[in-house]
Amino acid sequence: MTLAVLSLACGTELARAVADRLGVAPLPVEERAFEDGEHKIRPLACVRGLEVFLVQGLHGEPGLSADEKIVRTLFLAAALRDHGAARVTLVAPYLAYARKDRRTKLRDPVSIRYLAQLVEAVGIERVVALDVHNPAAFENAFRIETVHLEARPLFLRHLLLRTSERPLVVVAPDAGGVKRAEALRRGLEEALGRPVPLALVEKHRSAGVVSGEAFAGEVAGCLALVVDDLVSTGGTMLRCARACLARGAAEVRAIATHGLFTGEAAAVLADPAVAAWLLTDSVPPFRLAAEVRSRVTFVPIAPLLAEAIRRLHDGRSVEELGEALPASVEV
Repeated sequence: MTLAVLSLACGTELARAVADRLGVAPLPVEERAFEDGEHKIRPLACVRGLEVFLVQGLHGEPGLSADEKIVRTLFLAAALRDHGAARVTLVAPYLAYARKDRRTKLRDPVSIRYLAQLVEAVGIERVVALDVHNPAAFENAFRIETVHLEARPLFLRHLLLRTSERPLVVVAPDAGGVKRAEALRRGLEEALGRPVPLALVEKHRSAGVVSGEAFAGEVAGCLALVVDDLVSTGGTMLRCARACLARGAAEVRAIATHGLFTGEAAAVLADPAVAAWLLTDSVPPFRLAAEVRSRVTFVPIAPLLAEAIRRLHDGRSVEELGEALPASVEV
């Protein structure tokens, strides 16, 4: 099967960057809006017999909510199958509703499972996502093939070029992030050939109120790397950074895959408690003013997505991607 890449109009920049690395041109797509708010979306090139990778982040953005983006993505995928695409893979670096993967209150929805049912219904056969909140819940929500990519190789490459001589400690901002932090800690330790310790900050959230004061681990004199899957308001990262500084950390840097930057995020990012922020460009920083954006380093995800797509198309292992990628990725 021939490989093809496309996206909605709002995902053109990322799709083009991925397609360029694969040596193909993105397929053109028409999107028409009608006066009543409905839309028509169709591929403008023949897709019969193609293996199509629909590269589309499902974050909300100005003028297009996450829900609207989901509906348009599903309609485009259905049109691809209607017109003969041999296989459609949804590549959603940011997967909406992935955080709502369990019931925490009476009669709560499990939204990621409902999204999975919609994805399956339109004929999508595989979903690729980047650093979802809970990988196990992501895999269990879908009955089709799921591929979970990690930004850790990108972060490791960046950190090893800039922090290799400093004493480091990796910090999990809550108990739910320990596995993520441990994976980065282990990667740094193996690459540097010296111990890199792990620390943990206690955090409990109930009805929007955050509590917890316990701190496990030693950070005095170290560059503390606080790791999470996403930054929404940034409050969790800032709280963790202040706890590290209070215990003698020389400097704190925050690392996360997805930057949503909602609410008071701009003020949080400007706070000097965090010396620098390292994120991917999975979500464009459209909510940040230029002066705040200058404090954030954005690592491009297009090389990672392109290599994953190439391997999937060729029938090769994606599990080995982390070991192969860092040496060839710009940071």
